[in-house]
Amino acid sequence: MVPHVRMAMACLVACLTFNSKAMVLLRTHYQIALSMTSVLTLVLMVWRLWQMLLRPSWACYLLDFCCTEAEGNINANEENFKFFLGTWRDVKESNLLFQFKVLSRSGVGGESYAPPRLIHMGEDSSLSDARVETENLIEKAARRLLAKLSIDPKEIDILILNSSLFNPIPSLTSFVVNSLHMRSNVKSFNLSGMGCSAGLISIGLAKDLLKVHKNSFALVISTENITRNMYYGNDRSFMVSNCLFRCGCAAILLTNKPSYRGSAKLELLKCLRTNLGAEQDAYESVHHMEDSEGKLGVKLQLSLVEVAGKALRANIVKLAPSILPMGEILRVGMNLVQKKVLKMKVRSYEPDFKKAIDHFCIHPGGRAVIASIGKGLKLDSYHIEPGKMALNRFGNTSSSGIWYALAYCEAKGRLKKGQKIWQIALGSGFKCNSGVWKVLKDIDPSDAYGCNPWLSSIHRYPVDDPPMAPPAPAPEPAPASAPSMDTSSSSSSDMASGKSSSSTSALMCAAPSQLPLPLNNPSLAPMVASSPSIQPDATAASTVMPSTAAVMMPKMVTLTS
Repeated sequence: MVPHVRMAMACLVACLTFNSKAMVLLRTHYQIALSMTSVLTLVLMVWRLWQMLLRPSWACYLLDFCCTEAEGNINANEENFKFFLGTWRDVKESNLLFQFKVLSRSGVGGESYAPPRLIHMGEDSSLSDARVETENLIEKAARRLLAKLSIDPKEIDILILNSSLFNPIPSLTSFVVNSLHMRSNVKSFNLSGMGCSAGLISIGLAKDLLKVHKNSFALVISTENITRNMYYGNDRSFMVSNCLFRCGCAAILLTNKPSYRGSAKLELLKCLRTNLGAEQDAYESVHHMEDSEGKLGVKLQLSLVEVAGKALRANIVKLAPSILPMGEILRVGMNLVQKKVLKMKVRSYEPDFKKAIDHFCIHPGGRAVIASIGKGLKLDSYHIEPGKMALNRFGNTSSSGIWYALAYCEAKGRLKKGQKIWQIALGSGFKCNSGVWKVLKDIDPSDAYGCNPWLSSIHRYPVDDPPMAPPAPAPEPAPASAPSMDTSSSSSSDMASGKSSSSTSALMCAAPSQLPLPLNNPSLAPMVASSPSIQPDATAASTVMPSTAAVMMPKMVTLTS
């Protein structure tokens, strides 16, 4: 039997490669080849018919989604970031320099958001401050989405919210139910500790629940909190997250109601999860823990890069057969037959996913993450652009990052009927999750006003993301009678050229009215004045970090150059 199977495989290769020797075998054993081909064709036809008949019960439509812009928050630009790090009392100057270096190479731009309370209060931020950050983002996203779709919160049947690190009591889903006045029998789920890939886990859970509960609405909310999750210690393996994570939240409304298919934007085709948690290296690669000094933070192990690559490969191997066109599947199969069955020395064939997918929304976990995934999938700059720009504009917003990337495609007017979208997210555990969507109609960017944070600035993108310019050397101390710096004189041309308008010492010694916006906001003045660690007078500044300007700035020029 085995020789006959080999012969049939050889005949199949002959059909696809037009090999002369194999064609001789094809003439000799055409009956076997014909039988194998007929069986394969019949199996494919039955599978396709089964899919078409059962499709209505699998339907999961995305009506719309909303990504919030953190209004009233502070841009985590170079100046504010230096000012923020300068308030840390127990961190060594060499480690502050290390974080500057990571930030300069991270791909995160200066327009990303950080909570005002975090910038001003630093280590003194409280649980209530974290609640304010999270609740404002969640409520804004949910209310805007439901208002745009004219759907009453009481119509929501399923509520799923994921936040990895911040999970207070009562739960965040309870907050949503309370603030939006939802029904008492709403099915609520609060997911925690699942990292940046939890957004697609929530989507997968909603899809499974919609299979059971017919004619229902499912509201999915993905967010993360950074107010209570900054690391203030001296272990560098904990510090990378300080430079990457920013404020963000996304709300998504799903339904299985057939009547909404005509108005829905997307249809979920596939949601696939890969979990390597059974392997110890993968399980420990990203760990929320205390350092040797008892400071809490998220530690990134050296094995993270290898683990992430392994998880991505495992996910792609499982996903590829369900999304690749038949031509690519046959080429992969032919390559395997040549190598494994016929023992031919040929190069491994890598399928071209661009033939199946039109838009790739890669998790904006960092510049290296996006570049590595793009290289592995043989993507060009156009396809990795949404992830890169989401990282540049909003930073790593954890589980909501893939939705900011999708919002970028929407704002650019790229989403056309029939196209397919692939969302890829990596997260602790270690997990790699994929979501494949089909665009149901041409999407007009103007219809997304109020829910798409890109629309006010999309004309400026894409942009290059070079490393952040090194700060200027510390200026000579000014006489006591004269101000040390006047930030109001900083021109927009200086900012556009990447020049730093001030140093850390100038920022810490300036009067409140001279601090760069929004630090000079009158509404925030009491907050600044009440914090002993960031008093704007020269005495307080020299007490907190007397040598920061003299030591940090020259070293920063060396490191970044």
